[in-house]
Amino acid sequence: MREFHPLRNGTASIYVCGATVQGVPHIGHVRSGLNFDVLRRWLAYTGHDVTLIRNVTDIDDKILAKAEAAGRPWWEWAATHERAFESAYEALGCLPPSVTPRATGHVTQMIDLIQRLIDRGHAYAAAGDVYFSVRSFPAYGRLSGQRIEDVQQGESAAAGKRDPHDFTLWKGAKPGEPSWPTPWGPGRPGWHLECSAMATYYLGSEFDIHGGGIDLIFPHHENELAQSAAAGDGFARYWMHNAWVTMSGEKMSKSLGNVVSIPQMVERVRAAELRYYLVSPHYRSTIEYSEPALQEAVAAYRRIESFLRRVTQRTGHVEPGTLCADFTSAMDDDLAVPAALAAVHTVVRDGNAALDGGDDGTARSAAAAVRAMTGVLGLDPLSEQWADSSTVDEGPRAALTALVEHILEERQRARAEKDFATADALRARLLAAGIAVEDTPDGPLWTLKDA
Repeated sequence: MREFHPLRNGTASIYVCGATVQGVPHIGHVRSGLNFDVLRRWLAYTGHDVTLIRNVTDIDDKILAKAEAAGRPWWEWAATHERAFESAYEALGCLPPSVTPRATGHVTQMIDLIQRLIDRGHAYAAAGDVYFSVRSFPAYGRLSGQRIEDVQQGESAAAGKRDPHDFTLWKGAKPGEPSWPTPWGPGRPGWHLECSAMATYYLGSEFDIHGGGIDLIFPHHENELAQSAAAGDGFARYWMHNAWVTMSGEKMSKSLGNVVSIPQMVERVRAAELRYYLVSPHYRSTIEYSEPALQEAVAAYRRIESFLRRVTQRTGHVEPGTLCADFTSAMDDDLAVPAALAAVHTVVRDGNAALDGGDDGTARSAAAAVRAMTGVLGLDPLSEQWADSSTVDEGPRAALTALVEHILEERQRARAEKDFATADALRARLLAAGIAVEDTPDGPLWTLKDA
């Protein structure tokens, strides 16, 4: 791990490998977008002017195969699922990228990159295809730790390919497939080529951070780095990779059938709660999906939300304040979001104690800090993004909150006076009305039983 020093002071340039838009997004797909959204927010908060590029792979073997199986044009299939991905990112609170380039819109830049590689002796054309010569680049494998002798590109053998370790830059045209004209014949781009061309077109020959899922380290990112460096580009100065979301120990994938789609998830929990679940682990830690873990995240988010609503109901609107030192230290330490959220919950617990003790000033200061910290994570319950996402309509919610918080304050006083019979009776009254109360270290948490 290295300390981050941007290429240009006061700026940060990030390229994130986005979706191959072959189907409906699931929680494993969007985790990368969420993790790099948190990175982008943190860099912006710490004074950087951030440019974030997240591409769309809209031409690919799987897209062509699935569109053909469905009897739909490949471009319409890709566009339909691109919209589904963008809707998922927006629903989960991701800030829009600076640019969302499509692979099919950058064929000119790809052809230029291929020509540079051919001119430098790192690529060759054969039978309508163009390949990168892996052995021509001695530094190949430095990102993933692979030895050339052990490399398997996962590509089928083809006529004219000089070495099985070489990978495809350009695929010659096949009947029924889309194609673009090039000096080496019509065809379509290889996956690895696309990202190198788009990253350098928007961010320059050298930029700060390249990100994506851990499964992209090899061969995708290794091949991106090789072809870009071989063409003479400095390319990415830092690489960041997020871990998978798994189910029963397997990476979520449509081929395995172990996926949980975003549309399904946001029918079961609120989008802010799902965001909390997906960003709360460290980005380099695998998330093993389970219903208990999801519900634990829901409860944790609601503890934060309940505290902020208690404060605003009692003292009025609270603006975001300053971050606490523990939160800042955690975020500066390789985006240690679990430790950052631990700092949030500590402040929530202290703020609830201040409320219970009648110290409204301290509670308001705590709420301001909580809003600032959760805002950095894209999780502020009182932000414009999430303020209207309560489990009931906002008007009735405000009235209900005022009544429930009044009863909970009476119950807290009874507990403080050791009048447990009254405290239990108040809790039972709420339960009879469909309101469950959970006593937590951060204070009482109430939820509607059918929420």
